[in-house]
Amino acid sequence: MKRLFMYKKYVILLIAVLIAGKIQAQDTVKINFRQAVDLALSTNVDYQIQSNNLEVLKLQKQSAFLSHLPNANINSSFSQQTGQQFQQIEGEIVVTNVTNEVVNAGLSMNMPIFNSGRRILDTQSSKLAYEAGEKGLDRASQQVMFDVSRRYLQVLLDEELVRISKENLENQKEQLRQIEGFLDAGLRTISDKYNQQSEVARLESVLVDAELQFQNDLWDLSEYLQLEAGVMPVLESVDPRSDELRFEGMSMTELYEMAQANRADGKQQELLQTSFKKDMQAIKAMYYPRIGAFYNYNTFFTSLDDRNLQDQLFDVYPQNTLGLSLSIPIFNNFQNRLEVGRSRVAYKNQILQKESVDRKIYQDVKLAHLNYMAAVKKEGNTGIQVMAAVEAQKAISERFRLGISNFVDLATANQQLVNAQADQAQAVYTLFFQEVLMQHALGTLEVLD
Repeated sequence: MKRLFMYKKYVILLIAVLIAGKIQAQDTVKINFRQAVDLALSTNVDYQIQSNNLEVLKLQKQSAFLSHLPNANINSSFSQQTGQQFQQIEGEIVVTNVTNEVVNAGLSMNMPIFNSGRRILDTQSSKLAYEAGEKGLDRASQQVMFDVSRRYLQVLLDEELVRISKENLENQKEQLRQIEGFLDAGLRTISDKYNQQSEVARLESVLVDAELQFQNDLWDLSEYLQLEAGVMPVLESVDPRSDELRFEGMSMTELYEMAQANRADGKQQELLQTSFKKDMQAIKAMYYPRIGAFYNYNTFFTSLDDRNLQDQLFDVYPQNTLGLSLSIPIFNNFQNRLEVGRSRVAYKNQILQKESVDRKIYQDVKLAHLNYMAAVKKEGNTGIQVMAAVEAQKAISERFRLGISNFVDLATANQQLVNAQADQAQAVYTLFFQEVLMQHALGTLEVLD
């Protein structure tokens, strides 16, 4: 039996050495929480896509604003005609077989004067769409920070659990040395020694599991931050304990009102709904007549005329045309009706999307509030649990030293103390994370803090 315990011990130690060797062989980079968030924002695909889309929305906004100004185009062409050319000379039409080189040039300008408010509606819609894109980008940045917080705090919790496991293992090894001394003095039986050896071997396995979990969560954070292959972050610790519980005394009604006022995704859906409505109104303007103004300047040069290029282009052949145009839609194969139908469906779908987001906001706040209050209670309970477990372990250790208590009582007390310490660490980090989760649900999570 002793050989079996020693064999298991050596196997566990070998695994621990391999893990430690692997850790040392990797490159590391020191990083704090602010740096982790900045790195995630620069590499997160969803955030970068929304940032790129915002650039397009900005250009659309600028284009809609500039649509109130006239559009102008310069056109020019060169052509060569070979064969019979018709010329009017002294009142007669003369036909000659020559080569005629022609240069045409012109300037055209167009400006809508009245189109049932479509330009104004398009401008308002594009402005609202851009503002909605900004809100969406704000919410995406909050989501990135939330994801980093969850992974970052999990790694710190894993480190704390590894520390607790190591400390408990060292304590139990010291306990084993004491029992061996008691055995030599005839105060303990050989079974106590074997039981303690078994407990030490079990705690070595617990430590291996804790280190493995730490490595898995560290790799998850490294992958989310898109670090180079083989590079592992070394995290700067944070103090998860806070004397201020900002949301403890707030009711669900107050929290939901705060979320409605601050959630960027809720504001985004509201802006998009108004933007889609104005799009639909702008497309409906295609049913009504439109009035536009135009100006055209045209001139040309021909090689059949003996006068020079400058005289022909600027003095002889220039033509100026200034006028108004009226367009009355009568029948265009239901194209306008189709576009209006599409815009109406898009508007209705956006209303449904907004209602869905509103429900999600309420659900997020409700669940965050329940978890937050549970975390507050659990953090207080685990403090009492650790204090009681420490006192119990001290008392039973003393009774065991005096030979009054048996090994089972001592092992139970030690296990309860370790469990209490682990529960407390879990509760402290959970409460800290629930603070972040509550801010995320309320839309008050400040990325720049």
